[in-house]
Amino acid sequence: MEVKRIFDRNRKALVIPDGLIVINREHNIIVFNEAASRLTEFGEVEITGKSINNLVIGDEVKEYLYNSFNKGKTYSNLSITIIDKSGKARSVVTSITPVIRDNEVINLVIIFRDTIEMVSLAEDLERKTRDLKEQKNRLDAIFNSSIEGTFTIDENWNITSFNNSAEKITGYSRAEATGKKCWEIFNADKCRNGCHMEKTMHDGSSTIGNEIEIITKEKKQIPIQVNSAVLLNNDGEKIGGVETFIDVSNVKKLYEQLEEKHKFENIVGKNNQIKKIISILKSVAPTDTTVLITGESGTGKELAAKAIHMHSLRREGPFVAVNCSAFVETLIESELFGHAKGSFTGAINSKPGKFELANGGTIFLDEIGDLSNAVQTKLLRVIESREYSRIGENEVRKLDARIITATNKNLMAEITKGNFREDFYYRINVINIHIPPLRDRKDDLPYLVSHFFSIFNNKFGKNIKRFTPNAYQKLIDYHWRGNIRELENVIEHCFVLCTGNTISLECLPENIREENAEPAEASPDSKVKNYEKDLIVKALQRNNYNRKNTAIELKINTSTLWRKMKKFGLLRN
Repeated sequence: MEVKRIFDRNRKALVIPDGLIVINREHNIIVFNEAASRLTEFGEVEITGKSINNLVIGDEVKEYLYNSFNKGKTYSNLSITIIDKSGKARSVVTSITPVIRDNEVINLVIIFRDTIEMVSLAEDLERKTRDLKEQKNRLDAIFNSSIEGTFTIDENWNITSFNNSAEKITGYSRAEATGKKCWEIFNADKCRNGCHMEKTMHDGSSTIGNEIEIITKEKKQIPIQVNSAVLLNNDGEKIGGVETFIDVSNVKKLYEQLEEKHKFENIVGKNNQIKKIISILKSVAPTDTTVLITGESGTGKELAAKAIHMHSLRREGPFVAVNCSAFVETLIESELFGHAKGSFTGAINSKPGKFELANGGTIFLDEIGDLSNAVQTKLLRVIESREYSRIGENEVRKLDARIITATNKNLMAEITKGNFREDFYYRINVINIHIPPLRDRKDDLPYLVSHFFSIFNNKFGKNIKRFTPNAYQKLIDYHWRGNIRELENVIEHCFVLCTGNTISLECLPENIREENAEPAEASPDSKVKNYEKDLIVKALQRNNYNRKNTAIELKINTSTLWRKMKKFGLLRN
């Protein structure tokens, strides 16, 4: 009974794969564990107190029991047969151990295991070992194929693993890094001085997106972006830390190039109108105000929109440009708002719209004047409510994007014709920026030419420095209907054909060589009148036909402006 009490007090010890039976000197069962019940199908309660002869058969077994009780013999790896509850014979491997007190055997402990189950367990163990090896190989492959450098450290800050990308970024091999302190490999200014990993190791806090500069093995300083997290064992105990990092030097270079490309100063020109535009761009960029950019095709409206975005609080977000004239009426709504699967023929999958893709950034709606009144109405609702839904979907989505629009049309004239909604015009025209055509800012031609020379010399590997005087005069005389975009194409054309360091007349496109700046029959007086009318029209457009503001800009009296407008047929009914 004492043995039974010991086993009952340590019940957890009975939860083992082997069957365990304890019998007394009368051969009655006093302990019968769960594994024994599983192997024999007898319940503990129904078998306890019964004779062991209910389970084992054969004189040989009786002899083993006799020798153990009377001679204190221990047996192991005996092959015997037991009978389960259903009467089925099972071959088991058995060990018999006497329990001795005061030099007398008082109980026998019988441990047995089903031989078929042993084979199955061995096969299962082999399979699991194989699976673990395969899993380790997969994890090693994933660990080493990641583009992110990854390493782990123990609680003493010693590097314990170091993947292939970590080797490439730092220049140190796995063998060189393993066992070293992490600060010996990375040599960052923040190492041991409040770095992200210190926070992780001390507080158990994960960190994301920290940027530091490290020194590589080749003594090269590079920026990396890092994430860190605590490393736990299977019991949830902290055993170190893990860090992933990526070289962001190329990203930073690209970002700097983008900033350079779209900074205000790269809106090339010294013309007074351009200076005024740059001033407005600087003022409007930090706000979320809706902007309308007007001007002829090729004047640089998208460049101005990108400059606003790059200097806004949304510059980390996307800049999504949509050419509203590039889509047929039936597709423009899907393009802008997105659509749900099955919402119309051909909608095989759900698709996010441009407004959704621009979340957190800026959406640039170019050629806004080409939208139909129906689409204008829907856009007006979106701008006012800052909400929209995909086509075929009831879910209301929040708009989190700045809206910049542009057009090469005279929207006031389009309103008069009934082609453009007046309420929509005033909603998008909070701030108006008008980009003048190149023919009205020819004093900027030298700066623009120099700008494009720099670009194309770099692109073509040439060292072209100038135009010949007669070739440059043709540029001055040309009307530039395609504006700066056309100028850029013309200069690239010249770079392709030019073999020296000076662009001659022959390198210019034929249409520029042959065009005159003004019609031959135009008289000096008509030139003055046309210039004056053109000047007033542009000033009126810039001021949304507000005569008072236009007169102030032109520095003339409002009554004088009214007479000139009447003279040139510019008065509205």
